[in-house]
Amino acid sequence: MNTTTTTAPRRGSTLKIWTPEDKAFWEKEGEAIAKLNLWISVPALFLAFAVWQVWSVVAVSLPSLGFQYSTNQLFWLAAAPALSGATLRIFYSFMVPLVGGRRWTAISTASLLIPAIGIGIAVQDPSTPYPTMLILALLCGLGGGNFSSSMANISYFFPKDRKGSALGVNAGLGNLGVSVVQFLSPIVVTAGLLGVFGGDPQTITKGGAQVQVWMQNAAFIWVPWIVLASVAAWFGMNDVADAKASVAAQAAIFVQPHNWIMCVLYLGTFGSFIGFAAGFPLLIKSQFPTVNPLTYAWLGPLVGAVIRPFGGWLADKVGGGVVTMWNFLVMALAVLGVLYFLPKGASALALSIGPAEGNFTGFFLMFLLLFVTTGIGNGSTFRMIPIIFNQLALRQAGKDAAAQASAIKEGNVLGAAAVGFAGAFGAYGGFFIPKSYGTSIAATGGPEAALWVFAAFYLLCVVITWWCYGRRQASMPC
Repeated sequence: MNTTTTTAPRRGSTLKIWTPEDKAFWEKEGEAIAKLNLWISVPALFLAFAVWQVWSVVAVSLPSLGFQYSTNQLFWLAAAPALSGATLRIFYSFMVPLVGGRRWTAISTASLLIPAIGIGIAVQDPSTPYPTMLILALLCGLGGGNFSSSMANISYFFPKDRKGSALGVNAGLGNLGVSVVQFLSPIVVTAGLLGVFGGDPQTITKGGAQVQVWMQNAAFIWVPWIVLASVAAWFGMNDVADAKASVAAQAAIFVQPHNWIMCVLYLGTFGSFIGFAAGFPLLIKSQFPTVNPLTYAWLGPLVGAVIRPFGGWLADKVGGGVVTMWNFLVMALAVLGVLYFLPKGASALALSIGPAEGNFTGFFLMFLLLFVTTGIGNGSTFRMIPIIFNQLALRQAGKDAAAQASAIKEGNVLGAAAVGFAGAFGAYGGFFIPKSYGTSIAATGGPEAALWVFAAFYLLCVVITWWCYGRRQASMPC
């Protein structure tokens, strides 16, 4: 083996040689470096998700603070971060090969300070114009964009048989930011934790009594952690020299049908996860008015995030195509369960069976099952993408060692770009799902129409996954 491969690179610098498929290199130094980058990436991505989804909590609380916004405007505030985040992910998908994983992680994490500070200031004044709030909601998309670059970056560091687990850990623990922001926000707003730096409290009516809250804490609480994560990324992570590639080289994914197929499947898994998370509090409030949505809503994203690494691990063991196919079938059945337990309102699309007044316990458990399956599907689909592009590159390469090594490098670059782009495509679910609820309720009197569309889409994904990846004669078994 070339002796240069055994020289430990300086931390925080560019890794001139990075060959994780070389078992000797991996065991001697590669694994330790990869894990360090992973464990710095995780909290940075966690913070990105927290900032991205802070509006799912803040939007529910604005009316009690004196903001005169309509229900439709509140749904827009909850959905807007997903729209901008998904769009930014398209560009973030290509940034790691252009800028470097270390540099881009530090820069993109630091950018979260803009919406975090802005929201903390704006929510203290009920006269803040709605367009200002909408702009701040769109700026939270900076957190959503980070996912694509983070996943693309981590995919470079691990060998093929560890990618599913590594990407599952990065995304799963990062996704916890969604649950934590929904759980922690109602707690941190009850006290002036930041002292003179946190601003004055607001007075709201709760349970017939006047109480003070510091709603700005829901945003300000993340500021010091964003600073720490940015510094840790700059000084502790690495750039990979082999990860350098032009946009034109990465754009080869757009002529590959498997890229678009995986985008559709990831829309069904991650799009559902982030869309359900963004719309869950408002959906609970609209269908079960006597229930406090913030007491329960955080549990859904929690189980979805925690189970995601298991989805990647399971896909490593039995195959991503098989796991994803069965997972979509369970998702479709879970949606039918949600429909069963919804209150039977004026909508003609409501099931004719089930309790007329609905059942919140059953409704909530069915949504927990949905969140579990979105988490498993997130892990399994992201395991599939780098495997697919590595296989495509190897199939087209010669049999000699040099050609195979070059193919692996090309497959890693294209696989990382596809991981990022699929993340961008899938994130649009975070916009369409809450907006679908609002549109369905306005048009039919209930959310049933949106849920029927979701169930049909999941069944379509079952067929697509089986045909392309799950059956014995599939063109790309993975």
